[in-house]
Amino acid sequence: MANSSSFHRVWAFLKHFFTSWNTTGEGIHSPYLFELVRFILRDENAYYCFADIERRREMLLAREDTLDVVDYGSQGAPEGKHMQRRVCDMAKTHLESKQVGQALFRLVNWIGEHEKRPLEILELGTSLGVTTAYLAAADSRNRVITMEGSGEVLRMAQGVWRALRLENIEWVEGNIDDTLYKRARERIDVAYVDANHTYEATMRYVDFLLPRMPEKGVLVLDDIHYSEEMERAWDELKCDARVTTSMDLYHVGLLFVDSHYLKRHYKIRL
Repeated sequence: MANSSSFHRVWAFLKHFFTSWNTTGEGIHSPYLFELVRFILRDENAYYCFADIERRREMLLAREDTLDVVDYGSQGAPEGKHMQRRVCDMAKTHLESKQVGQALFRLVNWIGEHEKRPLEILELGTSLGVTTAYLAAADSRNRVITMEGSGEVLRMAQGVWRALRLENIEWVEGNIDDTLYKRARERIDVAYVDANHTYEATMRYVDFLLPRMPEKGVLVLDDIHYSEEMERAWDELKCDARVTTSMDLYHVGLLFVDSHYLKRHYKIRL
């Protein structure tokens, strides 16, 4: 099973690499989305907070202490499966890459500049808090709510945010299958979904979140090529009538709901 999953991810990466051609905005008709790709996602400038956040990542990668991790994901146990994981191992495998984290920072910053108001941001799956930090650091006026099932993991993430002096993050501990429907806001400008990597859960989360997205809202779905299950979910969501435009960045997919966009799908290499 593990070999099959690894083969799938390698094949998906090669397919994406050789078929992505919208990398600098080619073929994108919407000026708004063209700007997003050409000047935001492709921006290589380092912002003020990037070095501090990446130092926190390096510190996590160096920690060999263990956490009691509660996994509500694909294990099938409603009470969660407990396991001991080293912090450094989690930092290697669970944290979003520097490249994607910084692209999310730019995305949030760009939406905020266009909307000219504080944003409501929701993250499903906090992990060690590095991606949360990128989402929160874009503008201290934005409100970030992050949901995580494992208490010890969440407390490790809180230490990261304290060190970075990020005070616009609210956290919710518990099984996301319960907390999402109780604590989500009515308006969500940016949603980042990195939780239960199964087809059923992914479709359920997105079905709940899409009606809460305003015109310029963006739903970011992580690990869209992680498995055949996740790829199936991504393929169906691209065709969803509520989604007007989608962008495949390989590691993450972006779903847009603005009715002014044409029904289009783009493949982009970061």
